Amino acid sequence: MNSESSLPENIVLIGFMGCGKTTVGRELQHRLGYPLVDMDHVIELRTGKSISEIFATQGEAAFRDMETNLLQELQDPTAPRRIISTGGGVIGREENRALLKDLGYVVWLHAPTSVILDRTSKNRSRPLLQTEDPAAIIQALLEERMPLYQSAAHLKLDTAGLCSDEVATGILECARYFFTHRL
Repeated sequence: MNSESSLPENIVLIGFMGCGKTTVGRELQHRLGYPLVDMDHVIELRTGKSISEIFATQGEAAFRDMETNLLQELQDPTAPRRIISTGGGVIGREENRALLKDLGYVVWLHAPTSVILDRTSKNRSRPLLQTEDPAAIIQALLEERMPLYQSAAHLKLDTAGLCSDEVATGILECARYFFTHRL
């Protein structure tokens, strides 16, 4: 494990689906010129399947194993600085939370249930929301995951009512302070 003072200067985005990880990741990539690693996209490319297909054919546990394996690969200390956008449930494993912190500055993008439901309601590729009451699922998962996001994050940022440009600006200001004031 890296010590806090030797963290690579990656920015790692965590948070529930619909909180803006991919969109904000793209904005940060544009501003910094760092490569963007969208973990869900990498897993889809490697398997040739959508996340929904992986859940349906191999199960959630297999998908979570793929996330852990990818986090381990991303630990390469010789890799360039990156923006890393994770899947919403990556924080479910203690090992993953430790790996995330080793990767760099971890930002938890957060939004209330109503905002998440609004942002995800038309998207049929969200396997955990294919239910009669997606709001109840979102609320239950948020309650379960909030302490896990909290334990993995250096910063919590509420994205409700903000555009990706505003969120990226906040992240960059905080990350700059974090990386320059570490012990």
